[in-house]
Amino acid sequence: MPSARTTRTRRLAVALAASLTASLSLLAPAVAAPPPAAPAAGPLREVMFVGNNWDGTADVIAARGDFHRVGRVNVIPDKAERLREIHLDPVKLAFFLGVRTGPGEGHDQFVDDMYATPDGAAMVVSRPSFADVVSLDLRTGKVNWRFPVAGYRSDHMAVSPDGTRVAVSASTANTVHVLDIATGRQLGSFKTGDKPHENVFTSDGRLWNMSIGEVTTALDAPWLDWTKGDRKITVVDAATFETVRVIDMRSRLDAFGRGDLSDAVRPLVLTPDEKKLYFQVSFLNGFLEYDVESDRITRLKTLPGSPDTDPDRTTWVNDSRHHGLSISPDGAKLCVAGTMDDYATVVDRATLEQGPLVPADKPYWATVSGDGTACVVSESGADRVTAIDFATGERVASVAVGDHPQRVRLARVPADWTSPGAN
Repeated sequence: MPSARTTRTRRLAVALAASLTASLSLLAPAVAAPPPAAPAAGPLREVMFVGNNWDGTADVIAARGDFHRVGRVNVIPDKAERLREIHLDPVKLAFFLGVRTGPGEGHDQFVDDMYATPDGAAMVVSRPSFADVVSLDLRTGKVNWRFPVAGYRSDHMAVSPDGTRVAVSASTANTVHVLDIATGRQLGSFKTGDKPHENVFTSDGRLWNMSIGEVTTALDAPWLDWTKGDRKITVVDAATFETVRVIDMRSRLDAFGRGDLSDAVRPLVLTPDEKKLYFQVSFLNGFLEYDVESDRITRLKTLPGSPDTDPDRTTWVNDSRHHGLSISPDGAKLCVAGTMDDYATVVDRATLEQGPLVPADKPYWATVSGDGTACVVSESGADRVTAIDFATGERVASVAVGDHPQRVRLARVPADWTSPGAN
């Protein structure tokens, strides 16, 4: 039988071990508990998410018809916590203010891109000023998970064809992260050129990233284009994240006889068979056609410039002239957002003839309606979204949204969904 002293010693050891365990748990990174099993998905409805970058909100609108507003989601419910964290770190604060004065045009950038999870239960959002990606419960508006990206700014995203993975550009770290869309767990990452921007998954199991280099400097003269950094398209295997191809548009543009054009690839679209790629570049009012198999630029379309556009390139937003491109489901029509020229237009892909120039106030993005009949552009200068009929090239609807809409994405939400807190 142990003595009283031995018993006291054992009790003290147990107490010290428990205390040490508790102390270490406070120092260890927080690990989220496994999410509860998701209930069987109910009926879903197709909508569009509109990211209001300066508001920190996302409007949910109908995906066709009159595109009426269905509801709104606050994408920065944790704003106070994030700002506290930023203001306690001088480096984070410097980059936060840099985003505001640079690409944010004097505003914080609270939402760049957003997608829905396959079950329609959550919205996944990249938030440039907070340098992160979050998942928001669409019923409650609360944060499910948060992933801080490498560096100090998050940017464009893309979702895999099966909807289970989301890729996000970490623009100051020249990195793309690929995350599990349900849990936020990183599945892999890869390095890119300077300032990774657009991401695109393709049906052959690859992931394309386009880097755009430095777009906030005043060194915008054509002869200074080399100062903008290492810009290239990086194509990786979407399963292993190993690089399978690098495309430097500089040499392709030179071979095409347009060494005067920037090689910063902005928005792009692929034809349904993924054999042709159409892309915009910095400072160009128009777009180029690239043949994927032969690896060469084949055509250039120059679109009209507005007489009201300031010829001083340093006044163009983030080196954009035209920023926003979509393609009709049959591949017959392209839709172009003429950002600095204040119009959008539909272009016949076979002939490259443009349709009517539809007035639009700083259109910043172009996508396709749920039924595939219309091009949908965000008018960031007018705080509205406008639909243009692919067949006629004419405006068919407009709907008011929040402050400075940019990315517009198709999504699916529960059929009975209303804004969090509306009930």
